[in-house]
Amino acid sequence: MKRPDAPNYLLGVAGAGAMGQGIAQVSAAGGMRVLLLDANRGAAETAVQTIRGRFARQVEKGRMSAADAESAGARLIPVQNVADLADCDTVVEAIFEDLEVKRALFKEIETAVGADCLIASNTSSIPIASIARVCEKRGRIAGLHFFNPVPLMKLVEVITGPETAESTAEVLTALGKRMGRVPVTVADAPGFLVNMGGRAFTTEGLRIAHENVATPAQIDAIMRDCRHFRMGPFELMDLTGIDVNFPVSQIVYNGYMQDPRIKTSPNHKARFDAGRFGRKSGAGWFHYDAKGQVLGSPSPDHETGAAPAREVSLAESDDILAAFCAEIGLKIVSDNGSAPILAAPIGEDATQSAVRTGADFRRLVALDLLCDTAKRVTVMTAPGADPAARDGVAAAIAASGRKVTAIKDSPGFVAQRIGAMIANLGCYMAEIALASPADIDVAMKLGLNYPLGPLELAEDMGVAHTHRVLTQLQAITGEDRYRPTPWLARRVALSLPIHTEA
Repeated sequence: MKRPDAPNYLLGVAGAGAMGQGIAQVSAAGGMRVLLLDANRGAAETAVQTIRGRFARQVEKGRMSAADAESAGARLIPVQNVADLADCDTVVEAIFEDLEVKRALFKEIETAVGADCLIASNTSSIPIASIARVCEKRGRIAGLHFFNPVPLMKLVEVITGPETAESTAEVLTALGKRMGRVPVTVADAPGFLVNMGGRAFTTEGLRIAHENVATPAQIDAIMRDCRHFRMGPFELMDLTGIDVNFPVSQIVYNGYMQDPRIKTSPNHKARFDAGRFGRKSGAGWFHYDAKGQVLGSPSPDHETGAAPAREVSLAESDDILAAFCAEIGLKIVSDNGSAPILAAPIGEDATQSAVRTGADFRRLVALDLLCDTAKRVTVMTAPGADPAARDGVAAAIAASGRKVTAIKDSPGFVAQRIGAMIANLGCYMAEIALASPADIDVAMKLGLNYPLGPLELAEDMGVAHTHRVLTQLQAITGEDRYRPTPWLARRVALSLPIHTEA
């Protein structure tokens, strides 16, 4: 088995579509000769010319020297038949997602190449074991899952099937590095790592909207401003396409034996059934013009003409809440029967907070302080609360230069709920050894542009706080969906860092 850093390393890429072209491009840029194959006559030749054009544009932008571009382009070689891949050291399959077609191609490749040639699939959803079962030497079969667009997305998942040899994974990891990617080793499981780990962000956002706690625009704004995501879950679904993310959600959900932690909601299916796929169809969660710009999106901000409150009381002693009140100019006084009462619950809803503390629920205003409040603050009130109490507090917050989002009563607000579910799913992936804790964080940041990996998010929220949000959600809703993973619960009980491995 040849080392991937060998100067004469020969890579085959079967499939000259967008993904195949991207893989061939980063491989040639990494100094390897690349044989590019496609079943459609002339497609490989066209793809090679396209990639060479991309190298030329890199030269124009000053990102690549003319000599390097010419050398990289010369390393791209279109071929006509699978037999032409005979001398390859590794072949990466990058055709469409059809199990039987992939199996047939793998059998053909295995017959053509040498005994030491590795064969990898770029599949994003088909188990590697399902592909490898038709092959003679299953130890050399693995997944090498890139992300689109390949030249821009640094992550590559090295998927190890049940019979994949350790040496195969090691070589593919080194190969990924030579391509300029960041490889993470992932077990063969539904959705692999990124497609599995990404479920919580959207499915919990969907659940919050389904419960009429907050609108899609409000949820997106909270996750952008308070949790630093580049896009909110509904913006993201509209961008990737609901015709894509709904079926993927179902595949992963059913693949994990319908675990309620990754179950989507009826409003997701309703958009799919209606053909409201997002930007590509002009409407999804939002409406779009021909250029993909949002049309008439409702404001996530709570606007009020009320006078800012000047005095408040606290439902219970809370140093963080007291400091926030001082920062925005709210004077804390003993309960006088008329001033708003503030609370900053972790995991509780306003109703439970009022019941537990004995505060008057009509004047209780709950604030989410378990996230960044520099730009936006989420407030919520119990059913039957006096809107004047909420509006006075909202006006005081707005006067400090912050935006306010007012939601209906919900355990864990919005950011706590989604953040805790992302963290819990990351802990579950670590628990089942889908990947190492560090690789889980790296993969989610590089594959989905998360500001923090799932386990890093638990650290940022506070590991004990994350656990409390989940236990409160489970207790108040009665849903197994919110059960904390043993990985998380044990580390809280033992006061261990969340990344501590067994």
